[in-house]
Amino acid sequence: MRQLPLADPGVPNHRSPARYLWWVAGGQARTLAGGMTFGILWMAAQAFIPAILGRAIDEGIAAQDGERLLRWTALLFAVGVVQATAGIMRHRFAVTNWLTAAYRTVQVVTRKSADLGATLPKQLATGEVVSIGAGDLSYIGNLMEISARFAGAIVAFAVVAAILLSSSTVLGLVVLIGVPIMLFCLGPMLRPLHKRQSAQREAVGELNSLGSDIVAGLRVLRGIGGEDSFSRRYRTESQQVRQAGVRVAGIQSVLDAAQVLLPGVFVVLVVGLGAHFALRGELSAGSLVAFYGYATFLVLPLRTATEFANQLMRGLVAAGRVIRVLKLETEITEPETSVRLPEHGDLVDPVSGIRARDGLLTAVVSAEPDSYGELADRLGRYDDASEVRYGGVTLASATRADIRERILVSDTGSQLFTGHLRTELDPSGRCTDDELMAAMRTASAEDVLVALPDGFDSEVEEKGRSFSGGQRQRLVLVRALLADPSVLVLVEPTSAVDAHTEARIADRLREHRSGRSTVVLTASPLLLDRVDEVIFVAAGRVVATGKHRELLETTPQYRRTVTRQTEEEAVR
Repeated sequence: MRQLPLADPGVPNHRSPARYLWWVAGGQARTLAGGMTFGILWMAAQAFIPAILGRAIDEGIAAQDGERLLRWTALLFAVGVVQATAGIMRHRFAVTNWLTAAYRTVQVVTRKSADLGATLPKQLATGEVVSIGAGDLSYIGNLMEISARFAGAIVAFAVVAAILLSSSTVLGLVVLIGVPIMLFCLGPMLRPLHKRQSAQREAVGELNSLGSDIVAGLRVLRGIGGEDSFSRRYRTESQQVRQAGVRVAGIQSVLDAAQVLLPGVFVVLVVGLGAHFALRGELSAGSLVAFYGYATFLVLPLRTATEFANQLMRGLVAAGRVIRVLKLETEITEPETSVRLPEHGDLVDPVSGIRARDGLLTAVVSAEPDSYGELADRLGRYDDASEVRYGGVTLASATRADIRERILVSDTGSQLFTGHLRTELDPSGRCTDDELMAAMRTASAEDVLVALPDGFDSEVEEKGRSFSGGQRQRLVLVRALLADPSVLVLVEPTSAVDAHTEARIADRLREHRSGRSTVVLTASPLLLDRVDEVIFVAAGRVVATGKHRELLETTPQYRRTVTRQTEEEAVR
């Protein structure tokens, strides 16, 4: 499968669902053409079988000519071999087309999600992305898979119509006129089906989002006794999804019934006319058998055509959800002319007045703890309005890739993913075991490693749920340390660990990051007492700078923030 580059200009970020499907089809044109070719051979071979049987009956059995019967039997065998071979190859191409379309969509959505970064969760619920991976990609794959059979159905219909016209003008016209009428009768059901499917997919996405939230916050829910409340909410929304599914099933069942009824009526009509002409002597016994075979065979291409229409509706709905993701734009714009960031320098935020000096371990304390996320976004340029400078160069003038290489932000929302622990901690695979152990020691995470059966080769469960909150936080810190950026911004890196562990981390962090800039956003006294410089921010502006103990004595607001005292308690 062709790997798509992240900035591939062919990815349809702002196109309609139909154009997205066309783009997917264009990316696998060769396999689609192969599938259609064998689909045509497969179904055309079936279309010729009734004609061969009719000629064998008339020229061989009725005429009592053994040689001609043998010839037609050999031809029937050859056509059967062609049909079987073409059927095998058609199926192989169909599976390839399904997989290519489905996982090509996964690639596009995944790469777009990675490109959006922190923008994605702000604009789209988790359930929306999960729904694409769980269901929508299969609908797009189904559409590409059925394309081979649909092409064969069209050609087979034309072949049968031509044969019938050559044998009986009336029967040929019945086929040519009757089939489009049947398809036209199915048309009015497709539009409401499309609307109901869209509504159902929306409901499924919302339910998936709610389910993800409940699972992620299960421990908190149990702690506050909120299981019943969220359980009732989940049941209510699941019933809404069920009702939406029933509405879809209602019209889908009518469509499925019509797919059986209309071709059945058509077969009865063709067979009845053929029998009428045979009784009048206008058709031979072999021709009557052939006409019955045609009538029975036509059910396959007709049902394939209606199935294609059904899958097309589903594919359009699924493509619409994919387009919703692809239309999202990152909050950070790339500069037209980029400037390379220097290897070292001070990190300066003109908005707040923060200056993290090069090579120092700097702590930022905010009187408003909720502002840590906003400060981290500015320092790491996750905010497009950021005016932060690094080494005198404005971050807005550098590319995102350059910024991410120089400045790493590790916040409380950082996650562990499924995979081996070694890969989770060192995705690039460039660190030695000694470097891994050094980072583990700095984060005081040796006990986590000892408890694992296979050490660094142990399997990490989804979101690291087998670890405690403190263990996950320390492993996230290990990963950040191993990345070894020029500037490391840590947001509350020890909020979930005990005081003894926090003290060890505070003692070791300065040594591990010696010579490189580290900014810690925290109000923890244990960490603040061991940093090179503390910057105190209140109301979004720097109020004081100095050592922790100095600020405790000279800045009452800083003392209240760090010791968590109220003004009344401080006065006493």
